[in-house]
Amino acid sequence: MPGVDYGELGGSLPAIASLNASYSTTMSLPSPYMLVPPGERKVISDVRRTFCLFVTFDLLFISLLWIIELNISNTIWDNLKNEVLLYSFCSSFFDIFLLALFRFLSLLLGYAVLRLRHWWVIAITTLVTSVFLVIKVILSDLLSQNAFGYVLPITSFVVAWLETWFLDFKVLTQEADDERAYLAVVHAACERAPMMYPPPTSDGQFYSPPESLAGSEEDLDEEGLGRRAVTAEEKEYVRQGREAMSVVEQILAQEENWKFEKNNEMGDSVYTLEIPYHGKTFILKAFMQCTPELVYQEVILQPEKMVQWNKTVSGCQILQRVDDNTVVSYDVASGAAGGVVSARDFVNVRRVERKGECYVSAGIATEHDAKPPHSRYVRGENGPGGFVVLKSNSNPSVCTFIWVLNTDLKGRLPRYLIHQSLAATMFDFMTHLRQRVTDLRSSRR
Repeated sequence: MPGVDYGELGGSLPAIASLNASYSTTMSLPSPYMLVPPGERKVISDVRRTFCLFVTFDLLFISLLWIIELNISNTIWDNLKNEVLLYSFCSSFFDIFLLALFRFLSLLLGYAVLRLRHWWVIAITTLVTSVFLVIKVILSDLLSQNAFGYVLPITSFVVAWLETWFLDFKVLTQEADDERAYLAVVHAACERAPMMYPPPTSDGQFYSPPESLAGSEEDLDEEGLGRRAVTAEEKEYVRQGREAMSVVEQILAQEENWKFEKNNEMGDSVYTLEIPYHGKTFILKAFMQCTPELVYQEVILQPEKMVQWNKTVSGCQILQRVDDNTVVSYDVASGAAGGVVSARDFVNVRRVERKGECYVSAGIATEHDAKPPHSRYVRGENGPGGFVVLKSNSNPSVCTFIWVLNTDLKGRLPRYLIHQSLAATMFDFMTHLRQRVTDLRSSRR
């Protein structure tokens, strides 16, 4: 924001003695939070191993069909003699089995042994398979023998093209994405280390209002002037906020267990982690070339203004300020997945804490009388999550931003569609946030 003195932003968060003490002892942050070069990668990626299993299935399935065909009439040995020793192109199924064996050996040699990253091997096997089967169907009399005259050629043709699709659209594409992600992490480790990996946050929907807590429910801030929870309802909100903060900190401690899902051209990465009782949690990690105070100001301190620049959010309202660190907010997330996922609204309790140079906002779904469920929106429910903004020790003008999102969108939506929508929304959020930072810089010139 123009005219904002970011050096004074620290004072906008309550200074709490117990928080500062815990930071000095535990938040000099432990090694799991440090950005380090990634470990040695797998020799064969998971998606390539799945492809090799499918190629093996191809051979076994065609072999099984051929053996069944051999048992239809006469004995298996008589039919083997007729189809192998007395082979005839027009009447034998033996060559279709050899074709499957050819695909098996060629593809495993190319993509398992030599670990090629090009499509030329499967292009050859699919071309040979297609041409051979078309010629055989035209010239042979297999179609007049029995049902396997149809089944074996069609199955062999379809499986060969499925292998081509899987390699081209899954294996090579995902491995290229993984390679870019790996290089991005290595580059980040070299140029930005040491930096902490901020904890994930799952905010009601894509933003997190100010909520910062420290000390017991009964304590005021260190000057005795801060607002504190008074009623039983307010103390319950404080308890929920603290629990959300605790889960976020536990997610941080499990960074080595984060599973990489995808990244974008900006180097932002999305990970997932299974959380007991809450299920799949999405974690966005991004490096930003701006001060952490700026991100804190735009994303955590004033979420109501986020609708001005964040297209993934259509509304945010602070329903109640419980204490200096805790608020209850009402958030409306825009539709996603091309309109397939309609707009959702959320009621969240949020807590903000400052731990040294680390700003943490954690939140979880709650209920508030001011915003009961409405027929206009599907009421979503968030698990524990939040935002973390972390300053680099070596360069105060850059920061690491992490958003952890654990949400149940409700409604009858396929799980895979929800997961694709959430990852895409997180990337969209970072696009809007970077544009916001650019606009703020331009307005100051």
